[in-house]
Amino acid sequence: MLKISFSSVYNHPLPKGHRFPMLKYELLPGQLIHEGIVDEENFFEPVPLDEKWIMNTHTPEYWHKLKNLTLSKPEIRATGFPLTEALVNRETTIANGSIQAALFALQYGIGMNIAGGTHHAFADRGEGFCLLNDLAITSNYLIENKLVNNVLIVDLDVHQGNGTASIFEENPQVFTFSMHGEKNYPMRKTTSDLDYALADGIGDVEYLRILEKQLDKIVTDFTPEFIIYQSGVDVLESDKLGRLGMTLSGVRQRDSMVLNFGKSLGVPIMCCMGGGYSSQVSKIVDAHTQVYRIAQDLYF
Repeated sequence: MLKISFSSVYNHPLPKGHRFPMLKYELLPGQLIHEGIVDEENFFEPVPLDEKWIMNTHTPEYWHKLKNLTLSKPEIRATGFPLTEALVNRETTIANGSIQAALFALQYGIGMNIAGGTHHAFADRGEGFCLLNDLAITSNYLIENKLVNNVLIVDLDVHQGNGTASIFEENPQVFTFSMHGEKNYPMRKTTSDLDYALADGIGDVEYLRILEKQLDKIVTDFTPEFIIYQSGVDVLESDKLGRLGMTLSGVRQRDSMVLNFGKSLGVPIMCCMGGGYSSQVSKIVDAHTQVYRIAQDLYF
């Protein structure tokens, strides 16, 4: 059974200007049920993560400032969000959603988080609408509990996973791969184990050719025991922030390539949704829906 992390806290209300990108978290579960991809029983609701596992990735100093709402104004400004207790609770719940989805993946082959993919959060600070790095927290949880020896993070959001790359810069147990827009945020990139910077406007054929080549390159140097897939859909041509030229079909082929890659290796995968900022929220939901459809068809 495909297991999907979803919580009402994901819909934490945000000030005007931040609300639109969050609508997908409300609409996506309904779309999955409407299309018959999953039923209500496929969803599970996580609780906020114990701070032990937060501080296994983030510095105690940063976490204490975050939970006590004592970040400085410049630190808050860098996150892009007004800092509130509800927002911190949302982030800790999302992080646990990714961990629980990963545990389900160990059992069923794949697990999903409706939210997650907060790859701009560093160990000691938040950036780019990311307070806690659920990709890193989940990787460290799996390794710390000796559930796996190593993790491959495949980050295909249009923005480079700079926080994730920084956290695992000197950790050979986690291989970070980011394929992202060359001229997109963040302007100052952090070096991943493997980065591929894409030119503006790149379309489906070239994108998929490059991705296939990079995945082949990874397994010549690294043998993953677990894969975390950041499946951002801000690579779409319609995306307001993306600058790439991919179609809905291209995103579907991308997701299929990654999930088949993991399946062929016999490696469990946890998928989290990442970014998506098309002007029509229906396009964002349609794009995200595809990875669930592929997961259900491929694994169940």
